Amino acid sequence: MTAPAAQRQPFVPAYVPLAASGELARRVEAAYRHLECCDLCARYCRVNRRQTIEGAVCRTGERAVVASYGAHHGEEDPLRGWRGSGTIFFSWCNLRCVFCQNWDLSQKGIGREAEPAAIADMMLDLQAQGCHNINFVSPSHVVAQIIAAVHQAARRGLRLPLVYNTGGYDSPEALALLDGVIDIYMPDLKYGDPALARKYSKARDYVAVNQAAVREMHRQVGDLVLDGDGIAQRGLLVRHLVLPGGVAGTDQVLAFLAREISRDTYLNLMDQYRPCYRADEYPEIDRPITGAEYRAARDAAARFGLKRLDRRIAREHLFR
Repeated sequence: MTAPAAQRQPFVPAYVPLAASGELARRVEAAYRHLECCDLCARYCRVNRRQTIEGAVCRTGERAVVASYGAHHGEEDPLRGWRGSGTIFFSWCNLRCVFCQNWDLSQKGIGREAEPAAIADMMLDLQAQGCHNINFVSPSHVVAQIIAAVHQAARRGLRLPLVYNTGGYDSPEALALLDGVIDIYMPDLKYGDPALARKYSKARDYVAVNQAAVREMHRQVGDLVLDGDGIAQRGLLVRHLVLPGGVAGTDQVLAFLAREISRDTYLNLMDQYRPCYRADEYPEIDRPITGAEYRAARDAAARFGLKRLDRRIAREHLFR
C-alpha cells in the first residue's frame, strides 16, 4: 500500500549517510591510492596518474578534465524530468570507439582541468538551478576525482541523486569504491560479440568486463525506482545503441539483460546512430540504421520480455 504523500520519507541519496559516517572520506583516500597504480578502469594501465599520463590510455592525470556542465533536457525521461539532468561532461575516455559522436571530447580531450573543489562547485550550481540529479558523463577514468568532489559537495549540502553515465568498461575495483556512493548506474551495453568490440572500440575483453560490471551495478542498486513524478531515484538504467548490420549484437545484449539481470531493467534502445569520427573507414557502419533494423531491435526486446523501454521513439524508424 502506498503511503500518503505527507507521510512519505524524503529521498536521501546514498552518499549522504556515507559522508556522515566518515566512510566517504576513507573512500577518497583509497581511490587516490588506486590512482597511484591505476586499476580504476578495465584497461589496468597501472600508471601512477598522480605523477604522469605517459602510458595511461585515458590520457588523464591527477586532475579530471571537464568539457562542460549544465542542465540537459535530452536524457532519458526519468532523468531529464522537466528541469533537466545536471550533466558534467568529462573529457577523454578509456574506449576508442571508431564511431564516437563526441570524439572531440573523448579523443581530443577538449576541456579544462578541474580540481575536486571546482567539480563540487559545478554540482552545487546544478542543484541550485533545480536539476533532478547530477549526471557524470564518461566517468570511468575519473572515479577518484569524482569521489573526492562528491565528498566536498556533500559536506556543502548536495542532496541530489548521482548518475554514473558510463561506456560500461568499468573495473570491479572502481565499482567497489562507488558502492554506496552512486544512486543510479547508467551503463552502455555496446556489444554482444567480443571480436566486434575489439574491432570497433579497441577493447577485446569488453563483453566479459561489461557484463560483469552490469551485474555488479544491479547488485548494488537494483531495478530503477521512480518517485511519484516519474523521476529516477535509484537503480539501473541501461543504454544500447543499435548499430548497422547487426554489429552491436542486439539480440545477445537483450538476452543477457533479460536472463541474467532483470526483465524489469529500464532500457533505452537508442536509434540515433549516425556515422561519425572514423566510421567512414568501415563501410559496414558508414550509414545510419534503417527502419527495419530498429524495428527488429524493438521486436527483440519484446521477445525477451523487456518492456520497460524509454518512451521516446523515433517515429521515422518505427513507421518507415
